[in-house]
Amino acid sequence: MAAHPDLRFDPAREERELREYLGPRFELDRLWRYQEQIDEELARVSDEAELYRTSTAYLYNLTAFAMMQTKHPYLRELIRHVDPGARLLDYGCGIGSDGLRLLEAGYRVEFAEFDNPSMAYLRWRLERRGLQAPIHDLSATVPAGFDLAYAFDVIEHVNDPFAFLDELEGRARLVEVNFLAPVPDDQALHHELPIGALLRHVAHRRLLCYRLLHGRSHLVVYGSGGAARMPRPLSALRIAAGRLRYTGTAAEPQGRHVDRPARRT
Repeated sequence: MAAHPDLRFDPAREERELREYLGPRFELDRLWRYQEQIDEELARVSDEAELYRTSTAYLYNLTAFAMMQTKHPYLRELIRHVDPGARLLDYGCGIGSDGLRLLEAGYRVEFAEFDNPSMAYLRWRLERRGLQAPIHDLSATVPAGFDLAYAFDVIEHVNDPFAFLDELEGRARLVEVNFLAPVPDDQALHHELPIGALLRHVAHRRLLCYRLLHGRSHLVVYGSGGAARMPRPLSALRIAAGRLRYTGTAAEPQGRHVDRPARRT
C-alpha cells in the first residue's frame, strides 16, 4: 500500500464556488439553514423522487456538509484500502465534493447522480477546477469494473437498501457505505434503516472494516463477493435482535478497527 495521499479540506473553497456559481442568486441564509430549507422544499414539492431531480436546496445542504469534517473519516478509511490511481465510483454523488477531493488526490473517480441541479453544478465545478471525470446518469446505465464504489449518507434516502447494496456490489470489487441510525429530529427524507440486517448482510461477505462514527453512522468496507467469509463478524461485536452492541474488548482482527460510541450525557 502506498503512502496515504493528502486529502485537501478547504471549507472556504466550498462556499466560494457556490457563491461564484449562483452569482446574484446566492443566499447566505440558505447555507446556514441548510437542513430546514430542504424540509421546506419537500413540503412544496410533496414528492421525494421529484425533489431529488429538481432540488436547488441540496446545493446549499450538500455545500454545508462539505464545509464540515463529517465525511473526513469516511474518506480516510477509503484511502486505507485503495491507492491513488484506483478507479472509484461516487454513487449518488450530489455536488461531488467527496469525489473532487479524491480526484485531486490522484484517484480516477467517476460520478453517478440523477440529471438534476446538483449534477449541473458538479459539471461546472469540474470545469472550474480544470478536472475531467465521467458523470453517469442514475436513470440510465452506470458502468461496472470499479476498484471501489462508495456512497456516503445516501442509502437512508432509498426505499430498498438491500437493492441499493446490490447495485454497488455489482459494480466494484470493494464497497464502502455507511448506515445511519435514526434520531428523534431526523430529516423527513431519511428512511429508517434495518441496521442489524444490513450489518449481517455485509458480515457474510469479506468484511474489511467496521467503525461506528458520530454516534450513529455505521461505516463498513467490504468485498462485494459473497464466497469469502470472515471466521466471525468482528470479534469484539455481536449483531443480534436488529441491534449492534459491544460485548467486550477482544483484540481486533488485523486491519480492522472498531470505534466505541461517544458517551451520551
